[in-house]
Amino acid sequence: MLFLGFAAGLPFPLVFTTLSTWLRDVGVDRTTIGFFAWIGITYSIKVFWSPVVDRLRLPGLTRHFGQRRSWMLLAQFGIVIGIINMAVLDPNLQITAMALFGLLVAFSSATQDVAIDAYRIEAVEPELQGAMAGMYQSGWRIAASWVGGAGALYLAELVSWTVAYLTMALAMGVGILTVLFVREPAHLVTRATVMEEQRVVDYLERSAHIPDALRLPTAWFIGAVICPFVEFFHRNRRWALLILVFIAIYRISDIVLANMAYPFYIDMGFSKIEIANIGKIYGVLMTIVGATIGGVMVLRFGVMRLLLVGAILVALTNLLYAQLAIEGKSTTGLILVISADNFSGGLAGSAFIAYLSRLTNTAYTATQYALFSSLMTLAPKFLSGFSGVIVDTQGYVFFFVYASLLGIPAILLVLYLMRTVSDGHIDSESSKR
Repeated sequence: MLFLGFAAGLPFPLVFTTLSTWLRDVGVDRTTIGFFAWIGITYSIKVFWSPVVDRLRLPGLTRHFGQRRSWMLLAQFGIVIGIINMAVLDPNLQITAMALFGLLVAFSSATQDVAIDAYRIEAVEPELQGAMAGMYQSGWRIAASWVGGAGALYLAELVSWTVAYLTMALAMGVGILTVLFVREPAHLVTRATVMEEQRVVDYLERSAHIPDALRLPTAWFIGAVICPFVEFFHRNRRWALLILVFIAIYRISDIVLANMAYPFYIDMGFSKIEIANIGKIYGVLMTIVGATIGGVMVLRFGVMRLLLVGAILVALTNLLYAQLAIEGKSTTGLILVISADNFSGGLAGSAFIAYLSRLTNTAYTATQYALFSSLMTLAPKFLSGFSGVIVDTQGYVFFFVYASLLGIPAILLVLYLMRTVSDGHIDSESSKR
């Protein structure tokens, strides 16, 4: 899980924080950089092709590697191709091409996430999902911060941005090798799920007069797309929509802020080496500490209490950025801000991943988890697109306070869920593995 988390985390900074640092470093304006956040909407709409990842067998690959591993491999090769092409472009002269290949990396990375999330949930029993989430986050942060973050910045400062991105493409070999060595997990189907999918059998029996060219794809669509959503709403009944709203707003505060964090460091006068040392190397240590503590505390105190603590900490730490913007460049201030921000993000992340994992039915792991993780980032990524406009018109202090206030609805909603819904979701026979 550590190495798969690494493979999932490595592409992320290369289309977000590291890319925004590159663009600002070579003089691209902040409004344009802000709009690059919309590449991240790819992660937010992966639910639309997650049923394909869940059910479609890849010719040749699936027979040799299994459903989850074959899709991971295909996605990883897409990531490598996209990163290599980004490496040889000049952002000032080829900004559109840069955006398109960034989109390829994001699309392939989102597809890999669908397959890895399904693998993680199917590989162990539900009671261990908190620990799995902690290990996944640790690998993700090591890749995103130390390798795709600090490593890329070091190489960019000492050699060039081209060499930095080509090296990152090579580092994706960690994920490829891991997929080749791990075992395909068991794909369990509950009795309730079999009953749900009886709809497909009924459809096939009633539509025998329809040509197979139309009847069979329709049956596949019912089983792969309709049944997962029907099962979730049936299991959670009247609370289903409220749970989805909560998922959609929980991460708004920190995701919106993250889009402008690294341009902020550049504008404050910090060098790429300083950003790498403090923001990426030291920062990820704090994230790992937070993620590890979060994974352990989920077992001790429950998911919902940790979600509440995480939401409060994330909103409060965003205000520290506003304070730093007021005070001006300060190495000590940057260390304090990044320590608090990364610790709270790691703790909240472990709790949230464990929460989402417990909401899924293992018969539809990829599709249902993709629904949750897509909702988690859709609104934040859309709002992030305007972050550069806000900074250019209102300044960094206003922006950071605004990002902090965006976290209040999540705090209020988790409090409501704690009082009204047992452990944040509906327990039923259909949800048992």
